[in-house]
Amino acid sequence: MKKIIAPSGGLTSHDGSRLESIERRLFLRRGLSLGALSLLSGCSLTDQVDVERMLHAMSGWNDRVQALLFDPARLAPEYPESAITQPFPFNAFYGEDEVPEIDAQDYRLELAGLIADRKPWSLPELYALPQVSQVTRHVCVEGWSAIGKWSGTPFRTFLQRVGADTTAKYVGFKCDDDYYSSIDMPTALHPQTILAFRYADQILPPKYGFPMKLRVPTKLGFKNPKHIRAIFVTNDYPGGYWEDQGYNWFSGS
Repeated sequence: MKKIIAPSGGLTSHDGSRLESIERRLFLRRGLSLGALSLLSGCSLTDQVDVERMLHAMSGWNDRVQALLFDPARLAPEYPESAITQPFPFNAFYGEDEVPEIDAQDYRLELAGLIADRKPWSLPELYALPQVSQVTRHVCVEGWSAIGKWSGTPFRTFLQRVGADTTAKYVGFKCDDDYYSSIDMPTALHPQTILAFRYADQILPPKYGFPMKLRVPTKLGFKNPKHIRAIFVTNDYPGGYWEDQGYNWFSGS
């Protein structure tokens, strides 16, 4: 059983304050009074079911507004390598000693859903794809950020290579650490969204997501899944590990 720490959070010297911050947010979310919600919604809310329904509706509205505001041509800031955070923080929903060990020889990326060519991909095949690098900022929902250098193939290139239906709504991810996530198709096709195989010009270390992570500088950190094992394209809402616990799904940074 893995110990849940926080979305995109690791075991660092700031754990105490970070956990307090998360607990405050959860308290505010769960403890928002019926009266306050009634004023916001203009409705009479009488029980916890009504509260949860209204919170879900407000979260969905927030997602829709963010999606409408998202500009698929607007780039996130990029930085010189001198600005890279040293060391780049470990972040996960478990401790660093629980990072999964993945055999590079046996690894296969599985594909499913609205994809024409669903053959599994080995690491040598993935490494042979065209690659780019970016120095971008990882923004965590907990309030901290860090700059790192990531290299990999543009996700748009990969989706086109496998014949993904790019008119579909969602792309979902399943990971070797039991994490799962999903993003909207416009974000998947954004020029800075990459399947990252390297960090700081080295093969991606296990603590940063070996063998592959999604790097999405236009999203909050928990929308950047690591240790990706499977990718699927769908029109059915796929949710996510933290989103299914109440966090906003779109979560643009």
